[in-house]
Amino acid sequence: MAALRGLRGLPGLRHLPSPPGPGLAPRALLRPRGGPAAGPGAVSLSSFPGRSRARRALLALGALAGGGSLALALSLGGGPLSAGELELHPPNFPWSHSGPLSSLDHASVRRGFQVYRQVCSACHSMEFVAFRSLIGVTHTEAEAKALAEEVEVQDGPDENGEMFMRPGKVSDYFPKPYPNAEAARAANNGALPPDLSYIVNARHGGEDYVFSLLTGYCDPPAGVSLREGLHYNPYFPGQAIGMAPPIYDEVLEYEDGTPATMSQIAKDVCTFLRWAAEPEHDHRKRMGLKMLLLSGLLVPLLLYMKRHKWSVLKSRKMVYRPPK
Repeated sequence: MAALRGLRGLPGLRHLPSPPGPGLAPRALLRPRGGPAAGPGAVSLSSFPGRSRARRALLALGALAGGGSLALALSLGGGPLSAGELELHPPNFPWSHSGPLSSLDHASVRRGFQVYRQVCSACHSMEFVAFRSLIGVTHTEAEAKALAEEVEVQDGPDENGEMFMRPGKVSDYFPKPYPNAEAARAANNGALPPDLSYIVNARHGGEDYVFSLLTGYCDPPAGVSLREGLHYNPYFPGQAIGMAPPIYDEVLEYEDGTPATMSQIAKDVCTFLRWAAEPEHDHRKRMGLKMLLLSGLLVPLLLYMKRHKWSVLKSRKMVYRPPK
């Protein structure tokens, strides 16, 4: 009874009625003001009666936000997906030049140039690559001159003010297959063949994408229809490409006798395109190796200078002396 009398005086609790007589159980229950009635025999001593209500409100808001986000995601991307909307991402192939200290396979670069010259140059240009760039990389100077002289280049004007044709020089750039973009579109059913000088840098995936595109032609799946002049390639955006399959087994004969399989041809032309986009590829990696070796000598010296310059700042002690 003394305990009940003490609880009756606590703040936030309703006053209990007078203690019942002997043998009678108390029927009044202790509960916070404004709080829900407790069960029989329960006593609530909570100092924060509104905390559980706020927690329930936060949980309800979180559930509502999660449900709304899920509904939005389903409405945006949960519709039926057709086979024409699928797009494959090219895998990562183990290129021999992909290492931090790996150089290009120059024999493969030479074979890739042969592939471009005999297959790709019929439609695609490389107007930013000159014949002189081949000297010392894939061909000798005499071979590069012979290749350039096989091309007729328009030059002029002469003393009469007229343009004339002359044999090519090593300073000339690779010739274009079409005089302008309109002629290229007219010859390719409206599609414009891109220039291949920097194609591996201009496409996401680099040579992985080009290799997958060249070897990824296949029959369209059930339910996919293509208009006349288009071909199905799952690696091309939209899967419908205007370029017919350009390479196949034995489409050419390599000068060095390498078997001209489809994968070998695609690999060689991709290596050549990587060199065309980055002629400084090998030189850049050599310079990087030299810088790493040089930094190994400079780092100890820099650490010593750092300790020498900062030792005073790190070890000094500043003391305030009040004026006398």
